[in-house]
Amino acid sequence: MTLALAAIVGIAIGILLGLLGGGGSILAVPALVYALDLPLSEAIPTSLLVIGIASATGVIPKIRAHDIEWRMAAIFAATGIAGTVVGTVLGKHLPDNVVLLGFAAVMVAAGIRMLTGSDDVGTACSTDGSGINWRRCAPRSIPTGFGVGVLTGLFGVGGGFLIVPALVLMLGIEMSIAIGTSLVVIVVNSAAGLAAQFDGLGSNWALTTVFAGAAIIGSVFAARFSTRIDDAKLRKWFAYLVFAVAALVAVDTIVLH
Repeated sequence: MTLALAAIVGIAIGILLGLLGGGGSILAVPALVYALDLPLSEAIPTSLLVIGIASATGVIPKIRAHDIEWRMAAIFAATGIAGTVVGTVLGKHLPDNVVLLGFAAVMVAAGIRMLTGSDDVGTACSTDGSGINWRRCAPRSIPTGFGVGVLTGLFGVGGGFLIVPALVLMLGIEMSIAIGTSLVVIVVNSAAGLAAQFDGLGSNWALTTVFAGAAIIGSVFAARFSTRIDDAKLRKWFAYLVFAVAALVAVDTIVLH
């Protein structure tokens, strides 16, 4: 029963990664903690392993479609690695309840930003065919990449739920490009976070394998259809999902514990 549940949840997470360039990691940690009964210290590195593998698979069709801004991905990845180390250190010194409540707060903030900013696309890094203006773009992209890395290390998330809004709403990157770029950054951040927390992985490799395999299948399937869905609808669905999971985490942490 546990392995079947892991497969179902893994497919759902993979679909979210393929469609949205993020979101799967939002569900991964709560699912591992609440549905599959893993301790938070084990759920975080397990989530990073699964999300990293699924994202690496999902990014392949984006590479073929040239839907990646490689220079922006490099900035987010480089600064994200440093942030991941900082977040990992912080996470090891905070109680689980504090980490989970912080996780819920970040999700709410990301959801609000996606809803309120859906018609207000940034321009700091928009290229118009002439290349990126780094004097305008760097002051936003560098601290944002570092912040996403901190959240990766602290909460065990790939960071797509913040990378996509940041690229679209703050920096002016087209949604389809933002999704592909996000997946590249998630792979790098997840690898850095897993390296820092590898000792937290448990011995239940059967569950981890099923979970990861199902996520890969879902990601590959969904990535084929991501360009056929309206960008505005993607942002709204993404925000509503974030709110629902944040409420679940907050209620369970405050009321049930």
